Amino acid sequence: MNAAPTTTEETTMSQHTTAEALRQRFAEARTRGLRAREAAEAIGLSEGAAVAAHVGGHEQPLRAVPLQPRWLEILQSLQACGPLMALTRNESTVHEKTGVYQNLSASGPVGLAVGEDIDLRLFFQHWHAGFVVTERQANGSEQASLQFFDARGTAVHKVYPRSQTVHSAWEQVQQRWADPTRELAFQPGRAPATPPAAADVAARCADDFAQAWAAMTDTHQFFGLLRQFGLERQQAFALVEGRFTQRVDSGAVRQLLLAAALDATPIMVFVGSPGCIQIHTGPVQRVEPMEVHGKTWLNVLDPGFNLHLREDLIASAWIVEKPGDFGTVTSLEVFDGDGGLMAMFFGARKPGQAERAGWRALLAPLRTAGALTA
Repeated sequence: MNAAPTTTEETTMSQHTTAEALRQRFAEARTRGLRAREAAEAIGLSEGAAVAAHVGGHEQPLRAVPLQPRWLEILQSLQACGPLMALTRNESTVHEKTGVYQNLSASGPVGLAVGEDIDLRLFFQHWHAGFVVTERQANGSEQASLQFFDARGTAVHKVYPRSQTVHSAWEQVQQRWADPTRELAFQPGRAPATPPAAADVAARCADDFAQAWAAMTDTHQFFGLLRQFGLERQQAFALVEGRFTQRVDSGAVRQLLLAAALDATPIMVFVGSPGCIQIHTGPVQRVEPMEVHGKTWLNVLDPGFNLHLREDLIASAWIVEKPGDFGTVTSLEVFDGDGGLMAMFFGARKPGQAERAGWRALLAPLRTAGALTA
């Protein structure tokens, strides 16, 4: 006997039931103290998919309204809100910066925000969905944020109000760009890792690659070199190790931040998601390592800038030198066990300026320690 055909109403009811079950499971995970990203993973969803399940009418603490996919215009409209907190993270590192969204521009899918405090590099080809996310807090108040995700549901950027925010303008932004009828879906699973180039390819191109590295006149040319030679970042470092790069101890980030805080040397801290690189430029002051549930967090807890880096996940660290027309630019770059770039650290400098001697002095002990353990 054939089953009766499923009606549109029955399908809608089934989808509603599934979404409600997901919302309940997500809320339960949140009550266990899990952050949104962790709670989504605990119920087998990406964070974006978990947020999308909260679109529409329901009684759960978290509610979501889709945004129009006009990413640059949305970010440009934030200037009227005054100070906001910009958050960009990856698997192991969270970068939070408070300031005004200013000087937003784009050329094709690549955008920039170059305000005094909010400094972003934006890759809009990875921006798939955005939401106004409102979550009821334990004290009964509600906090709204703008949250943006790539096609696999990984957060690329988030925006939160601060006490200094012009709340009337903040509410206007939410209302202006909301699109409650917009339907969004996410691809399951994580994006596949970039396959490493074969060892024989790396061996054949080593000399040519080293020559091309030495011929760089701007650090941004490095990305073109990676594409040209088909290399991922750490493979490239290994090919010029001893000439332009040096492996250092996994404790190098802690040592660097503590030393920078001690002598007030201004630095730059880069943290990236699939669709955004967020940059802090300036000194760091309060550096606090913290052990929580078997995880080691290295924190910078300064007014206007917070960094939270899983120090226990650092699998490799490199000091990297890139030549340019205004001298060598040196960075400390750290990677997790999957080869993911956790964060990059540079000396604070303006384009067209030489690197500060104080920054190189911070790196000198790291080089010595790395040489001793090689």
